[in-house]
Amino acid sequence: MSRERGHLAHVVVLGLGRQGVATARYFAAQGVPVVVSDRQPAHALERERMALHGLNVHFEFGGHPLEMLEGASLLHLSGGVPGDLPIVEAARKRGLRITNDSQLFLEISPARVVGITGSAGKTTTTSLVGEMARAAAARGEIHAAWVGGNIGNPLLNEAAEMQSGDVAVMELSSFQLEVMTHSPHVAAVLNLSPNHLDRHGTMDAYRDAKSRILAFQHVQDAAVLGWDSPETRALAGRVRGGLTYFSIERGLQPEWGAAAFLEGDWICLSSRGETTRILPAASVQLRGRHNLANAVAACAIALAAGFSPQSMAQAIPGFRGVPHRLEHVASIEGVDWYNDSIATAPERAIAAMRSFDQPIVLLAGGRDKQLPWEEWAQVVRSQVEHLVLFGEAAPLIRRALGEIAPDARPRTVSAFAELGQAVGYAARVAKPGDVVLLAPGGTSFDQYRDFEERGEHYRLLVRGLQGKGKR
Repeated sequence: MSRERGHLAHVVVLGLGRQGVATARYFAAQGVPVVVSDRQPAHALERERMALHGLNVHFEFGGHPLEMLEGASLLHLSGGVPGDLPIVEAARKRGLRITNDSQLFLEISPARVVGITGSAGKTTTTSLVGEMARAAAARGEIHAAWVGGNIGNPLLNEAAEMQSGDVAVMELSSFQLEVMTHSPHVAAVLNLSPNHLDRHGTMDAYRDAKSRILAFQHVQDAAVLGWDSPETRALAGRVRGGLTYFSIERGLQPEWGAAAFLEGDWICLSSRGETTRILPAASVQLRGRHNLANAVAACAIALAAGFSPQSMAQAIPGFRGVPHRLEHVASIEGVDWYNDSIATAPERAIAAMRSFDQPIVLLAGGRDKQLPWEEWAQVVRSQVEHLVLFGEAAPLIRRALGEIAPDARPRTVSAFAELGQAVGYAARVAKPGDVVLLAPGGTSFDQYRDFEERGEHYRLLVRGLQGKGKR
C-alpha cells in the first residue's frame, strides 16, 4: 500500500460516518495526511468519500489493515467503532494516542462547552438546552449558541467559527466518552441504567465510560446529576466543581445547593438559597413523564451554564421534540401512529408505553443488546393489546414475554421477518382509539444503518397506509 505523505506523520481515522468525515476534513485542512478506514465496501460510502474529494485523504475499505499504523501519529475512532478491534489493540501496544472528534473539539474549542450524556433522553435534553442557549444568545446573555456532537452534527465542523463568548451544547455517548481524556465545562449525566452491554460487556464498564464526562473537570467547572436515578446520584463523589441536581420525584432537598425540580404544578429552580418558578409543567409539549424529566433536566443544565430563567421559559413551550422520539406520524381512521425508533433498549420502550392511556398495538424487535426484558414484559401485559414482533430479536422477546393466560393482555402476539410486514399486520388489528407504537426495545443494526433509517422507513410505511386511505 503506497502513499505519498511527505514528511508529515499521518493520522488514521476508523469509520467513515459523520464523525469520521469531520475528523478527516479537519486534519486535511491543517495539512496533515489522513488515512480513513471503514469495514464497509467503497460503493456503500460513496457520498461520504465524495465529501472529502480533493483533500489529502487516502481510503481503505473492507477492513482495517494494521499497516495503516506505520508512521501514524494518532488513531481516531468514530463513535460506532469498538475499542477492542485488533487495530486499536495494536495502536495501544505501540503507544499511539487514541482519541475521537469530540475530544479534539474540546481541545481546540474557544467556546464554553456544555456536555450531556445519559442512558435515555440525552438527544431531547441536548436539543432543548440548545434552544435555551439560542434564547440566551438572543437576549445577549451569550454571544452565540452551537448544538451538536452525537446528536448528528460533529461540532468539529464549526469550531473555526466559534468565539470565546459562545456556548456549544453537545451530546456525548458512552462510545465517545470511553476514550476521552477531556471534560466539558458543564457536564451532565441524566440517568444511568443498563444499556449497550453488548458493547461494554458489564454495567461497571458502562458506568465507568459514562462517568468519564466528569473525570477531567476542574474546580471551576460544573456538573449536573439526576437525583431520581440512584446510579447517577451516586456519582456525586466524583464531582470536582459545582453540583446542580434535578428531580421530578422529590421537592427541594436541604442537601441541594442548586437544583431544578417540580413544586406542585411548576418547574422551579433553587440557587443561592432562592427558589424561582420558571413556568407551569403543563407548558411542556412532549408526551410522557420521561419528557417532563428531560425538560427539568434542561433547566438544571441551563442554570449551571448561567442562562437566565427567562431564556428557559422562552424555549420550553415552543419545543416540539426531536424526530423518532415519540413522534406522531399520522392519524388514520381513528388510529394514532407514533414513531419511537430511538427506543433501542427495553427501558426506553417502557417509557414510551407509559406515555399513553389508550390501548397500544406495540411494534417491538430489532437486535438485542443483552439487556433484561422482565420489566418490559410486565408492562406489555398491562398495557398492550396486540404485540407485533419483527427482526432478529423477535424469538428472544417472545420467550421473555412467557406464557399468556386466556383473555389476558396482549390479546395477540405475532412475529414477522421485517418491519414492513409488521406495520401491515398492525394496520389490520388496530381499532379506532388505539395507538400503534413503534418502540422496538432493540437496536436497528439487524436490518438498518441506524435508528433514524428505521424510523424513516416506518414513516414511509405509515404514510403509505395514509395515502391508500385505509389501515
